[in-house]
Amino acid sequence: MAHVEGQQHPIGIYFWIWGLLFVFSAGSYMVDYLQFHGYLRWSLIIIFMLLKAGFIVAIFMHMRWERLALVCAILIPTGALLVLIGLMAIEADYTFFTREIFFGAG
Repeated sequence: MAHVEGQQHPIGIYFWIWGLLFVFSAGSYMVDYLQFHGYLRWSLIIIFMLLKAGFIVAIFMHMRWERLALVCAILIPTGALLVLIGLMAIEADYTFFTREIFFGAG
């Protein structure tokens, strides 16, 4: 019987991703160091966070090399939950502002 080995990925790609994660982390720290404020600050933080999470899932969790059906089975429900969380946040703002209008600021 022949011994079958698993698929091996080149180690260089892991080093590149580690470097990118370091750069993205430094970028997210620079957002606070440079004292950005408002929507720019939060947009940059979320962009860096999503980039880091995407690279970790794609490379270190090996989703890049999985079948499309498995990728869709994991990413579509996660995306749907994020959309629903966004809709709940919009509804919460609407409820808060409606209560403020009708019941006064206090």
